[in-house]
Amino acid sequence: QVQLVESGGGLVQPGGSLRLSCAVSGSLASSNLMGWYRQAPGKQRELVASITTMGRTNYGDSVKGRFTISRDNAANTLYLQMNNLKPEDTAVYYCNVKEVRPGMLNNTWGRGTQVTVSS
Repeated sequence: QVQLVESGGGLVQPGGSLRLSCAVSGSLASSNLMGWYRQAPGKQRELVASITTMGRTNYGDSVKGRFTISRDNAANTLYLQMNNLKPEDTAVYYCNVKEVRPGMLNNTWGRGTQVTVSS
């Protein structure tokens, strides 16, 4: 069974940068989509960015041009480079993977890592 563990969150000043990592344990299906989501207090969880196994990316409108998603398939790790952070980026960030397996679609979440942007 696949498990996801996020790291790299913390407190950063506006305009600063952070790099989140998501370590994957277990064997991913060859067809999968990995992504980062976030949830701020009182708000719904939203997509930050996603990436296919072939490296095709998709970003939420609010992070385009500031965040970069990448993955190292050999190391089973997903990354999110966040630059020019804003207070509205404050949220719990979750790693997610959707896998297509015979007869089923698996949807796995990590426990999240807190990102706080404040002066």
